[in-house]
Amino acid sequence: MRVLITGGYGFIGAWIIRNLLARGAQVWVLDLREDARRLRLILPESEVAKVAFVQGDVCDLNALNAAIKQYQISHVIHLAGLQVPTCRADPLLGAKVNVLGTLAVFEAVKAAGARVKRLVYASSAAVFGGPDKYAPGAQPDDSPLIPSTHYGVFKCCNEGNARIYFQDFGLSSVGLRPWTVYGVGRDLGMTSEPTKAIKAAMLGRPYHINFGGWTDFQYVDDVAQTFVNSLERPYTGAKSYNLRGAVVQMSDFHAALCQVLPEAAKLITFGTTQIAIAYDLSDDGLQRDLGPMPKMSLVDGIRETIAIFRKLHTENCLDTSDLEAPKTAPVVTTDEP
Repeated sequence: MRVLITGGYGFIGAWIIRNLLARGAQVWVLDLREDARRLRLILPESEVAKVAFVQGDVCDLNALNAAIKQYQISHVIHLAGLQVPTCRADPLLGAKVNVLGTLAVFEAVKAAGARVKRLVYASSAAVFGGPDKYAPGAQPDDSPLIPSTHYGVFKCCNEGNARIYFQDFGLSSVGLRPWTVYGVGRDLGMTSEPTKAIKAAMLGRPYHINFGGWTDFQYVDDVAQTFVNSLERPYTGAKSYNLRGAVVQMSDFHAALCQVLPEAAKLITFGTTQIAIAYDLSDDGLQRDLGPMPKMSLVDGIRETIAIFRKLHTENCLDTSDLEAPKTAPVVTTDEP
């Protein structure tokens, strides 16, 4: 495979690249600037050097067209986007990058015709409303989309546009909806705090997770493998699929962390605010249409994350600046006027 990844220097992108290289794929990353620091957390320099950088804006259709043609791209993963806090602060910028950028990617893949065999893009569980908006039980992919943020609305728009590209042009695509993805390299975003708590506990530092309640913890390597499997496996259509990992309360995450690092019991605390995104999401549709996907247990995912953090710490390569960064207020909703 010859894979172009937009936004590939981000957290999930780095782990996708690790999996692609392990499968012998060639990888190009299209981004505004080259920044391989997250890749270097999980790959040796010899592997990082295999990843080619393509300077370009995801909203620039000409740049996307040129990259796909010049590098004979056969598969595209679209990850580029701005997260909840930025979309909240600047909705116009958020819409430009998250919606127009996604449309540009679809246009470029459409123009490439049969040359590009598959497009997989990142949607989000943020397309759903708060858990109080749904009946009890796991929600299927086609549950009502009633997002609580501009970010979620933009993701809904992308999913709708993907459906129209298949309807009008036969362009197949797979949209994937991550929830709380954790692991080495997760340093930004509303749900990055559990990963920061793991790092802090490993370092013997206190850390407070700003939210609580229920969430769906998904280990980043599982998510990355799901993206790569969705590139490779036979598929026709344009659906968006829920991902599902360990659906637990924050107290269960805390207990799992303490099981691996007993000292976390006195170091890590958490809040009570329930994030206003449905957490009990069924991945039956994904398993049905694209086959089984990996699922590491919460304890094993935490253990693997700690092992990598420890190695980086021993090598004096562990950045701790994210532990001091301001925290994003969790998304909540109210029915009051």
